Amino acid sequence: MNQSKWKVGVIGAGVMGERMMNAIRTHETFCVAAVSDVSAERAQEAAQKSGDVPWYTDYKELLAKEELDCIYLAVPPKFHHAIALDVLAHKKHLLCEKPLANSLGEAEEMLAAAKDAGVVHAMNFPLYYQGIFPELRRRLEEIGDVRRIDILTHFHTWPRPWQQTPWLSGREQGGFIREVLPHFTHLTYALFGDLQVIRSEVDYPEDPQACETGVSAFLRLADGTPVTINGLAGIAHQEHLDYRIYGTKGTLSVVNWSKLSVGRDNEAPQAAGVPEQDRLSLLLDELALALEGKEARLVTFETGVKVQKVLEALLGHA
Repeated sequence: MNQSKWKVGVIGAGVMGERMMNAIRTHETFCVAAVSDVSAERAQEAAQKSGDVPWYTDYKELLAKEELDCIYLAVPPKFHHAIALDVLAHKKHLLCEKPLANSLGEAEEMLAAAKDAGVVHAMNFPLYYQGIFPELRRRLEEIGDVRRIDILTHFHTWPRPWQQTPWLSGREQGGFIREVLPHFTHLTYALFGDLQVIRSEVDYPEDPQACETGVSAFLRLADGTPVTINGLAGIAHQEHLDYRIYGTKGTLSVVNWSKLSVGRDNEAPQAAGVPEQDRLSLLLDELALALEGKEARLVTFETGVKVQKVLEALLGHA
């Protein structure tokens, strides 16, 4: 192991954890130095792929025994709060998956603890590190005054076939409001600033343990610009996501995460080329700058709390 690299301890070796570990393993300034997962099989497999580093089924052992610079936290949302507070008590820099926590109160406590610890705190919001974000921001000037933003999230099945884990289908911490809408909520914050939920209606199935099947919501930006959310799961339509900005001189649309469409005045939106970027590599580049004490473009826990506030309001918890 290259001792000049930042040593990352990974807590959570599921789908998201594995994606990030793949990026860390090939990054020039980071290395996976230890892994923890409640599944011994997953932890051991990830540790072997990372060069036979130490592995644990109890993250507290990892924190107590390993000399680490940073922790990447990729467990289900309801476990973020307790684990993050332990990580921050050890004064470790922390990169956390979204959403920040499972309630606004938990998110606020995590932010306070991170500030008290004096460490770098960041979140993984992939859209922010894709080539589509700077292109979207650059083109905003071309579409005139923004009249409205529409967010559409339609799913044939939820969870999707590649996400078949019980917590994602449960009401306590799952559902597409918590899993998918944070991306578009953050994108709105990054482009336009503060966002407030005016009203929200959520549809639930009869099973009291099952997550939502639909949401219809109306929000506003600080300047009064309306934002709508139309979310449905369990419909015949194939999965379709669309983040659309309507302006007086044009329209911008982000479809299915990576396709940018641009519509000129009185024209239908047409596909626009977007430079390809390795989003996880770029996130790690920015994280490295922050760890070196340099200015970095990171999504911090402050923004994570703002996103959490919107999620809770959409779910009727705020």
